[in-house]
Amino acid sequence: EPDPTKELAILAKSVKEEARRLKKEIFPEYEIGILHSKMRPTEKEKMMLDFKDKKIDILVATSVVEVGVNVENASLIVIEGAERFGLAQLHQLRGRVIRSNHQAYAYVFTESQGEKARERLKALVTAKNGFELAEFDLAQRGAGELAGARQWGISDLGMEAIKNIKMVEAARIEAIKLIENDPALLKFPLLKERLESSAAQIHFE
Repeated sequence: EPDPTKELAILAKSVKEEARRLKKEIFPEYEIGILHSKMRPTEKEKMMLDFKDKKIDILVATSVVEVGVNVENASLIVIEGAERFGLAQLHQLRGRVIRSNHQAYAYVFTESQGEKARERLKALVTAKNGFELAEFDLAQRGAGELAGARQWGISDLGMEAIKNIKMVEAARIEAIKLIENDPALLKFPLLKERLESSAAQIHFE
């Protein structure tokens, strides 16, 4: 399993390096700020407020910029490594610049040159809303695990079942009846054992 803490540290390092490169090689005349999830909440808030108040001209950030203070004057966003994000998340990131009164631009780059990558970017352009993009992403990438940490790929049984709404509703009704009649699952020892063993593997975030 990937180490989330290590991954965040790598992202933070790459953000700092990119900001230094931009300042040195491309935009020496502009103030450049950074934003990443390893920063303290107060640091993030100050950085966003400085950006909003035009004390910072360019903000280099991880996807943590997806939420936060609205910056009305922000009119351009460059998103790199688009293949690492779900389409709904790309839609959210793009939305950070459409609040501006100016013409907004979103440049989205992917390292993958395959047909699926092109289809995803086309969907990002043509979809009417985030729900359409989420459905497209689910169909193309797979759902991953319902209760595990894997968020995309070949669907597990739970995620496949969710696509059948009638079956989900029927299962819900039966589960309610079962718990009402036997809260401790004394009549269903195998089910109780399975639930207890699964609890340690469930990823609730």
